[in-house]
Amino acid sequence: MIRRMHVAVNCTDLQKSLDFYRAFFGTEPSKVKDNYAKFELDDPALHFSLNVRPFEKKGVLNHLGFQVDNTEDVLAMGERLRQSGLLLINEMNTTCCYAVQDKVWVYDPDGNAWEIFYTKEDSEFESAGDPRDMSLCCAPPSAPATIEFTSFKKK
Repeated sequence: MIRRMHVAVNCTDLQKSLDFYRAFFGTEPSKVKDNYAKFELDDPALHFSLNVRPFEKKGVLNHLGFQVDNTEDVLAMGERLRQSGLLLINEMNTTCCYAVQDKVWVYDPDGNAWEIFYTKEDSEFESAGDPRDMSLCCAPPSAPATIEFTSFKKK
């Protein structure tokens, strides 16, 4: 079952972004770290995260996704996506964005990353790798150079 829509954006100044989104959403974030923050809204059901990252390569959008209720939902949605012919990347029991998560990733035809994830528990660490390696967390594994979605073409 889908709990919340997930939108992750890059920002260059976390404090300015927090000030803006506190006013915009009318609520406090549920988690704030030196380089990361998240808001978990119920109405609308939204899991919104801010990731301190430079914009040069990716722009402001980091990735999109859906937060689900448990690992079984991740696996079931992953299997449905796999059967639909979508490229699928599994990341089970990974530490990302100061949380231990089970997740799968797909890419749309333009290379936009979508994740389906379940948060198992909070973590004091941003990622399982070197804490200074920003590429390891809050961003999907690299998309292939070419993405083909032949199963979606009309016959």
